[in-house]
Amino acid sequence: MLMLAGIVALHITTIILLLVATIDNAWWITDSVSTDLWGRWELTNSVWHYTNLKNYPEEYLQTVQATSVLACIFTILALFVFVAQLFTLPKGQRFTFTGILQLIACLCIMIAASIYTAELHTSDTQGRYGHSYVLAWISFVLTILLAITYLVLRKKSE
Repeated sequence: MLMLAGIVALHITTIILLLVATIDNAWWITDSVSTDLWGRWELTNSVWHYTNLKNYPEEYLQTVQATSVLACIFTILALFVFVAQLFTLPKGQRFTFTGILQLIACLCIMIAASIYTAELHTSDTQGRYGHSYVLAWISFVLTILLAITYLVLRKKSE
């Protein structure tokens, strides 16, 4: 029972990290600019102003946005499926679908962060990746860990 509570806590933590990474405005930062997946914040006269991401390749940006949102959806869905499977399926059949949903979420996170790394800000000489970018990669590690855990739990319960 304690192990299941730990898994749920880890899953909720992963969801929170993914939501922060997707929503927060710190994927790419400089002293006067903070960029997220949806817009750009520029510091002018000690006031932050929101602008659109007009200099980004639209197809890459939309892919990163879509896969980030899908990762959030699949991870949240996996938590609900986990709880439902815990109480409805017999031992040996539990957690397979949850593990598959987590693997899909993991793949989505990896795609989003990889495309952001490979295609956006490659020519920028100033700036660095912000905490949202780091949280996306941490979420990737946690989702793969959860996916493996769910698949191992399926095997142990047979």
